[in-house]
Amino acid sequence: MRLVALNIESIPLGQPLPFELRGADGALLAQKGDAIRTRAELDALVARGLRLCVDTDESDDSHRAYLAPLQKMRLSETSLGQIAALKIQAGAQSGGERGGKYVPDWPEWQLRATQLLRAPLAGDFDGRFQSLHSELARHCEQTPDATLLALIYLSAQETRMYSATHAMLVCCVCMVVAREMLHWPDERVRQLGSAALTMNIAMTELQDQLAQQSQPLTSQQIEAVQDHSSRSEQLLRRLGVADPAWLEAVLCHHQRTPGPLAKRSEARQMARLLQRADIFGARLAPRVARSPMPVTAALQASYYDEAHQVDEAGAALVKTLGVYPPGAFVRLANQEVAVVLQRGATATTPRVAVVMDREGMPAGEMIPRDTSHAAWKIAGVVACRDVRAQWPLARLLALV
Repeated sequence: MRLVALNIESIPLGQPLPFELRGADGALLAQKGDAIRTRAELDALVARGLRLCVDTDESDDSHRAYLAPLQKMRLSETSLGQIAALKIQAGAQSGGERGGKYVPDWPEWQLRATQLLRAPLAGDFDGRFQSLHSELARHCEQTPDATLLALIYLSAQETRMYSATHAMLVCCVCMVVAREMLHWPDERVRQLGSAALTMNIAMTELQDQLAQQSQPLTSQQIEAVQDHSSRSEQLLRRLGVADPAWLEAVLCHHQRTPGPLAKRSEARQMARLLQRADIFGARLAPRVARSPMPVTAALQASYYDEAHQVDEAGAALVKTLGVYPPGAFVRLANQEVAVVLQRGATATTPRVAVVMDREGMPAGEMIPRDTSHAAWKIAGVVACRDVRAQWPLARLLALV
């Protein structure tokens, strides 16, 4: 453990921490992803740890985003005042090359999206938003299976940064469905992704609180949830968004009106697809107070409309993702448990890799299986909590 002291003025209030904060003795004071809301909370941490430090041995991209410029400023004999002004924040670019292709650092992107959506400022919102959105759009187009794998896998486990993770999942699901199944033009796909990423922007912090909350919602929380669509649309206008289709899709994304897409305006068609993807993502994610739905149940909830009929947008979603989408865990006919890596030739024959053997023990290595073969046919889904083998996301993505 190598500790570097931080100036408390460099720690932004109300934003998720990009790494763990430790005391001078190395004791953990705040987890990565925690938000220090007030100066009083920050002063209390200082009182507990005497100094706030970061461990440079915990060298993920989040640390480097802050520590690299810090070390550079020290080596260049930058004044203490300038060093103290350096703010902790997620890097604008993160990821790396693996096997000749760029692989995003998805946990870092979760943090980056959380910071953007929790504390949007008119002065820099457009630039930060467009950077994140364009990168998501690029990966949806170039590596859709890897993108779906990452976000479905993370969504089934995430509670602390639920809102931003959910927004990125819905954004990417919608863009993949719109491009591959509905064949919408690029500009409309871009508008759809923008609306999905910002549909809950007015209640990002509340969503994260509710994911951790075991008590029933208060009357104030219920009211905030019920009117978040209009408040999100109004906030986006204040942030400088002027695209009418984007704004209308956000405003209408919770309207429950079954019926064919062709009878709706383009913005309302986007809103309907948003709603179906929103249902899928919400049921897929865990809460402190409840376990997530199996992926097949989450898909079924988006497939049928309010009148218990097949929904056109929901059907497009299921046909695009498949019955067993990337990131889901499944049990094979031979009792092995596998993770879905890529969509297959049919909705029920994805490409998978074994993570637990037939005795329920973690596999020594992830063995690919052809689920169109009778011996490895998918017999059902497995809840993420029941998978005892924990594989790093980067290791899974390397197999796609």
